[in-house]
Amino acid sequence: MDEPGTILNGGNSLRPQKRIFLGLLALTCLLFTLILGVLWYVPYVGLTNISPKLPLILGISFSVLLLAVVGVLVMLALTVVLGRDLFLSRKLRGLVIKLLLPLMSGVGKLCGVSKEKVRRSFIEINNQLVLAQHLRTTPDKLLLLMPHCLQFHECQFRITGSSVHCKRCGKCPITGLVDLSEKYGVGLAVATGGTLARRIVVERRPHLIIAVACERDLSSGIQDSYPLPIFGIINRRPHGPCYDTQVDLEMVEQALTTFLVPGAVAAAAAPRPQPA
Repeated sequence: MDEPGTILNGGNSLRPQKRIFLGLLALTCLLFTLILGVLWYVPYVGLTNISPKLPLILGISFSVLLLAVVGVLVMLALTVVLGRDLFLSRKLRGLVIKLLLPLMSGVGKLCGVSKEKVRRSFIEINNQLVLAQHLRTTPDKLLLLMPHCLQFHECQFRITGSSVHCKRCGKCPITGLVDLSEKYGVGLAVATGGTLARRIVVERRPHLIIAVACERDLSSGIQDSYPLPIFGIINRRPHGPCYDTQVDLEMVEQALTTFLVPGAVAAAAAPRPQPA
């Protein structure tokens, strides 16, 4: 079974999440073709009574629409498989977020695919489209947005909104995240839910977000924040949802080095001179 966090690598390998997405994509395309066929065939007899050319005109119109939809879906599939910005990946990401996720959730339900699997697939595809844009930003414009469930449940210090009160006891991943925040000079915020997360985003105005959460919260966050690019990392839940969850810190750092401009990464990683 693949780890939830292993979603940073582009590559040509088709992980299960990608296969689910591409399978639902193909099925959606097939259903769309069948619907257009029915819409063309049903009025066929009646249209000929009006004009013999009307069925042909309707058939050509539907064919053009079908070719356009299939072309977009094929381009989306190639972008996902190849991990390259072939054409309009930003527009394709908007199509996935605004249209295909709700549509594929319905198709997945008909096929017996759980919402969690569809959401996980959606997050992976979103990440691949964000990576395909080859985005680079400075540390002050990148935000690490974390869920409060990463904090140790017995911790007495409130770190919601800001992690400055973290005492770095090492009992939860927040310690490592604070270290990464300082190492690369990026902002770190902890949110209790979607409302606070949106307020943090409005206040800090980042150009790119690396977010950690469960499948449901990440999916809704990506949708709510569009067109702001969000790279999502699914948390690990060894004790169940919303309780002492974990995150792959190595993956968070890999995402940081991927999206920060090289000069900023080198400057942040350089050893600081010790005071005399």
